[in-house]
Amino acid sequence: MKYRIILLISIILIAPLGYAVRFYAPAPEWLNDRLGSFAYEIFWILLVGLFFPQASPLWTAIGVCIVTCLLEVLQLWQPPFLQAIRATLLGRVILGNTFTWSDFPAYFIGSFLGWVWMRSAWVYSRQSHRHSKS
Repeated sequence: MKYRIILLISIILIAPLGYAVRFYAPAPEWLNDRLGSFAYEIFWILLVGLFFPQASPLWTAIGVCIVTCLLEVLQLWQPPFLQAIRATLLGRVILGNTFTWSDFPAYFIGSFLGWVWMRSAWVYSRQSHRHSKS
């Protein structure tokens, strides 16, 4: 239970931080995009961990990275129904709207950071659980 609370608090922190960095930070657009992509990956990894706490942090990070890379490639496909979804804020945030090769390194780095975050939360919750029993 403590693990899930840590993940939930982390999600509450990373979600607004990701939006702030992507849309409001006074930095070059490319930097905002990369930092926002890091937060995007971390958010999804933590969310999967929240709903599936027994999931391996490593495999969760790998799975999220694969899905986000596939979503990036999917941006090359522009059928009307996907364009209609991408016209909404939620659709644009989740599916994206422009394919960019330079997003892939940010997804890999963000997935690594998400793995570290999720793994650290898991280790911390286990250590504090052991200490509370003694």
